[in-house]
Amino acid sequence: PALDAPSSSVCSAVDSQDRLPCASMPISWGECEERGCCYNPRDRVKPCYYGNTVTAHCTPDGQFSIAVSRDVTLPPIILESVHLASGHGTGCIPVVRNNVFVVYRFPLSACGTTFQVAGDQGIYENELVASRDVKTGNLGSITRDSTFRLHVRCSYSISGNFIPLSVQVFTLPPLPAVSQPGPLSLEMRIALDESYRSYYTDSDYPVVKALRDPIYAEVQILQRMDPDLVLVLHHCWATPSIHPHQQPQWPVLVDGCPYKGDNYQTQLVPLSTASGLQFPSHYQRFTIYTFTFVDSTSQQMLSGL
Repeated sequence: PALDAPSSSVCSAVDSQDRLPCASMPISWGECEERGCCYNPRDRVKPCYYGNTVTAHCTPDGQFSIAVSRDVTLPPIILESVHLASGHGTGCIPVVRNNVFVVYRFPLSACGTTFQVAGDQGIYENELVASRDVKTGNLGSITRDSTFRLHVRCSYSISGNFIPLSVQVFTLPPLPAVSQPGPLSLEMRIALDESYRSYYTDSDYPVVKALRDPIYAEVQILQRMDPDLVLVLHHCWATPSIHPHQQPQWPVLVDGCPYKGDNYQTQLVPLSTASGLQFPSHYQRFTIYTFTFVDSTSQQMLSGL
């Protein structure tokens, strides 16, 4: 399929020493622009080259070709951090990379590509993402890296010849100008064990635990699909009843950290993409150890944990 020719500014922004060929020689001006690439007739070595953007096309022999410029984000993306979201094989690494571009080429059947049929079209989809360098301190986590997620979709005719019909590129929408306050729904659950695969239901409560038994707690954000949301629990505490403001109270987390005044400190459970969760940053898991409240004067036990 023919792509739109890039703008002159997209082409002129690429210095001659940084240009990567978009097609093999010989190639005409029109053929180059159909690929969505830049053309300079005065350049006898690399007249057809990638512009300062994302360039993707699907080949008649069943290949994805995706070129990404570092300047597609602000600040510029770190090209070494760009990778296929689900492709980890030897053929799923960049075929070319320089200081300005990274280029991927791989078969439609490889590197985590998904396939579906819609009418007389076969639709192949894959995704490029960039990991971010996150620094974590005592009071929070920060990053100075841009967010990058690129979704590429290729459509082919499955009736007759295997001919590419269209290519579509989807990037993340721009971030809102300012953050807005609003409602946020959270849910707290207790897992049956440390695997966090099964949870107690409402009909299971009250759950009986022996003193010092571990309690596997999980808090998650509900009804949000933003991968950039990060749940940070600053203060968590226990009370003798279901009323959160009842006294006495015993701290479980203070400023996001286990309460240091407890001889059985809360254990934070780290989460990563290996957890199988769609958005691991929407969750916090921690283990607390069963205790009971006592009257500060009589030292008699109160009801509760």
